[in-house]
Amino acid sequence: TTENDKIITQQREMHWVSKINSALEENRFQLYFQKIKPLKNNEEEFMNHGEVLLRMADKEDGIISPNMFLSAAERYNMISLIDEWVVENTIHWLSKHKQKILVSVNLSGKSISDKSFLNMVVSKIKQYKLNPELLCFEITETAAISHLATAIHFMTVLKKLGCTFALDDFGSGLSSFSYLTSLPVDYLKIDGSFVVDIDRDPMHYAMVNSINEVGQVMGIKTIAEYAASDTIINCLKEIGVDHAQGYAVSKPIPLSMISDNDKTEAKAGNNDDSNISKLN
Repeated sequence: TTENDKIITQQREMHWVSKINSALEENRFQLYFQKIKPLKNNEEEFMNHGEVLLRMADKEDGIISPNMFLSAAERYNMISLIDEWVVENTIHWLSKHKQKILVSVNLSGKSISDKSFLNMVVSKIKQYKLNPELLCFEITETAAISHLATAIHFMTVLKKLGCTFALDDFGSGLSSFSYLTSLPVDYLKIDGSFVVDIDRDPMHYAMVNSINEVGQVMGIKTIAEYAASDTIINCLKEIGVDHAQGYAVSKPIPLSMISDNDKTEAKAGNNDDSNISKLN
């Protein structure tokens, strides 16, 4: 029955709430990094670009992906605590890292509509003396649209500092295009559900093509998620998408494994990190 389902869901979420609490207390969250690669050869890459992904290290279950616990975090108002942890740890890492990397960080709708969260981001940037141009914030299209006024304010303040913004999962909403004119975004991340079978589904190919065209007209760079094979990458190049992210580009690796000594990829064998895996 639906009543039973509700109870089960609630129990499951409460279970995650206590796991989130202890992970925050015991510092068991971890950051991973997945490279975002330019697809156009003529584009001189001014720096590496990648997205920071959150994982939870758990005694029983090993490394846990955020889609297991984020809905519980949202429902029980813990999402901003997690976002704050990610922002601070990313900024801290960037401030110690000599090599310039543009890092994308995901934020929830709750955080972008919270004034104290915005103040926290600004003060962390100043505290760690970070160049704000190294930070890109990813906001899902749904979150931006449902918190439109506060999202615009949040973006405007941080863009003045020099941060950039990506609209994540773009194309999943029906009213996507009409909001683009009011949101000051730098990147459109094309929803991965269109990209994943772009080499086999002409409808999805057409969707990606039209999103990319709108991006080009507005001067917004496009990033295709879920680029999992070379044939998908070839389709994206054919369409003229600016960047790709996915397993055909690079799998996520722990942020701590990225070394300082090489421009394009993390290499093994420097310092004491003996198990550094390649970025590409």
